[in-house]
Amino acid sequence: MPPRRQRHHFERAVLDNGLKVLVVPGPSDNLIGVSVVYDVGFRSEPEGRTGFAHLFEHMMFQGSANVGKVEHIRLVESAGGIMNGHTRADLTAYYEALPPSALELALFLEADRMASLAVTEENLRNQVDVVKEEILVNVINRPYGGFPWIPLPALAFDLYPNAHNGYGDFSHLEQATVEDSEDFYTTYYAPSNAVLTVVGSAQPDEVFALAERYFGPIAHRPVPDHGPWPEPRLAKDRHQALRDPKIPQPAFVVGYRTVDPVGQLDRYVVYHVLANVLAEGDASRLRARMVYRDHNVTDVGCMLGTFGDDDYFVRDPSLFQVVVFHPGTATTEALLKAIDDEIGRLASDGPTKEELARVVAGSSAEAWRNLDSILGRAHIVGSLETIHGSAELIDELPVRLGAVTSADVAAAAADLAGQHRAVLELQPAKS
Repeated sequence: MPPRRQRHHFERAVLDNGLKVLVVPGPSDNLIGVSVVYDVGFRSEPEGRTGFAHLFEHMMFQGSANVGKVEHIRLVESAGGIMNGHTRADLTAYYEALPPSALELALFLEADRMASLAVTEENLRNQVDVVKEEILVNVINRPYGGFPWIPLPALAFDLYPNAHNGYGDFSHLEQATVEDSEDFYTTYYAPSNAVLTVVGSAQPDEVFALAERYFGPIAHRPVPDHGPWPEPRLAKDRHQALRDPKIPQPAFVVGYRTVDPVGQLDRYVVYHVLANVLAEGDASRLRARMVYRDHNVTDVGCMLGTFGDDDYFVRDPSLFQVVVFHPGTATTEALLKAIDDEIGRLASDGPTKEELARVVAGSSAEAWRNLDSILGRAHIVGSLETIHGSAELIDELPVRLGAVTSADVAAAAADLAGQHRAVLELQPAKS
């Protein structure tokens, strides 16, 4: 492992009920970032209840014992803060940025909904309708909606946790009951299954005392199973073609497997570099060839994980994706051959010295840039602690990226070239 270069100071405590509390002081910020990251995501959803993790991201704003419906948002904004949340394959994060004077308010609000969420029939039905409307807007009625993150896992994986639609099936959402919801909440929204993070202008002793005051009384509950759910790599190529009358031109995605993102992190970061060598910026291999030389695609990109912004916040198994949009002047087979050619060249020769230096510098800069926002820093720190058990990776990841060699990239490219893969096509179709 590359040597550690620490820029941040970390203070930790664990409450008797199992809640992990992490403080990363930064007095110059004159702001605080607060996050609570729960170890529950799409992969934790029970069979027949797809979309539950996303549904609960919404439910968590519907009030609790001492906070009215949507009052959490109003109180944060009234204190001069902003907030957000998101659901991913392996976690759900809630985070806010506020003035330091609002620290106690933020911890009270997060503790109250962890302890006493209002799981009622009215709230459930209301939020099911909200999630259904979101799916209609973002997926069903939108060109390329949900592509490729909804259909690709179903083709690339076999096990339900890895393969199902995490946004949610309408029939599953409509059949959800209060009892189902209370069980999900009790199982996964427990202090033992969460990390509370405070970054910025906060004193660790004050944070620990307030955490004990507000979160300490919440009863301990057992830590649920949250994977990983490993499965073998594909034994043969898989191909599927879907039709969509809303899209103006074809698209396809190629899904390859990576190494274990947690257990083999040093090897996994190489795939991040490989993705950028192939498709980050106009000088990248695939963009230079397919967009600017051959003019047979309008866009091509590579990403890790589910969405591309969660590459270090996923457990095994994870995907390396090549996503292509094209006008249909070349066949999918011809475009796949071009991708194979460029991956094969990297497997044989690796990137050039100049190419690697450019990509590594850009990747390292991106890792630091993601921490510029205190809102982003709060949930990134909590997410790394949740998935890897090491928030210190915010300092280590740029170093690990900088240690990647041309031989490392060649080995990762050879791994892709030797795999069976999942190819999902999206074709225009008449209504």
